[in-house]
Amino acid sequence: MDIIALADSLGIKCFGIVSHDVGAYVSQQLTRKWPERVSGLFFFNAPYPGIGRRWVQARHIQEIWYQTFNQQPWAAELVGYDRNTCRLYFKNMLSHWAYDPDTFTEQLEHWIDNFMRPGNLEGGFAWYAANHASRIALIENGAPVLPKIPVPSQFFWGRHDPVILCDWVDRLPDYFENPIIEIAEDAGHFVHFEQAGAANERIKTFFQSLEQ
Repeated sequence: MDIIALADSLGIKCFGIVSHDVGAYVSQQLTRKWPERVSGLFFFNAPYPGIGRRWVQARHIQEIWYQTFNQQPWAAELVGYDRNTCRLYFKNMLSHWAYDPDTFTEQLEHWIDNFMRPGNLEGGFAWYAANHASRIALIENGAPVLPKIPVPSQFFWGRHDPVILCDWVDRLPDYFENPIIEIAEDAGHFVHFEQAGAANERIKTFFQSLEQ
């Protein structure tokens, strides 16, 4: 994996990871394969195997439409047709997923600048195609039985996330050894943006505790 190769090239034998959403998925896979390389895991709203079939519950399936849309061969071309189409797509998503729909007003145009560069939409959307088989396996077979991740872990999860629901923290102890779980009030999907001060303080305290 590229992360391990990067750490090797820098001479870093053990490191902590802070991750969110797709990054949280990646960090779990990395830690399961190389637990000796990871000192601690700090997560914001994190997809994990224990969600299982709940992704497609009747009252939730409309929230994950983008996971199928993004795999369509024409999706990037449609979203990136011009700045207006790109803005419409991401503004709707960001405002719906954040607790305060105006959270990203100032950043939006900068992100559109990035997404409109050649290949950037395609690269991001390719994640969903690459992850499709494991997504379908969860839906068809439900939450798998897996060894618990032994690395110390802490979760700071937004109360009002409409995509990765706060209620889904219930099975974290089945997949992580003694996870620390805290709910971030007045935050949605983007806790690290919506409650940046509280997030930074918890990250700092968590990793400092591992040094003692």
